[in-house]
Amino acid sequence: MKHTEERPYADPEAAARKLFELAAIVAAVQDGRIYIERINAPFMVELKGSGKEFGAGLRYAIEAAGSRSMKAAPT
Repeated sequence: MKHTEERPYADPEAAARKLFELAAIVAAVQDGRIYIERINAPFMVELKGSGKEFGAGLRYAIEAAGSRSMKAAPT
């Protein structure tokens, strides 16, 4: 029987929430933009997230932000 450790960021929504938290504490460099490395490094090194979890969380966050802006747009 193989035991694996629990991966808290295996769920893309949970990973996206953590990425938003990390992005909120990073200083913007230009026009409100941040360097992706400033959230990638803490996610992968300090929080022990994987590259796949980072990518899935980032895609989820982008899709969620896009769907919110589409819903909020006047018709």
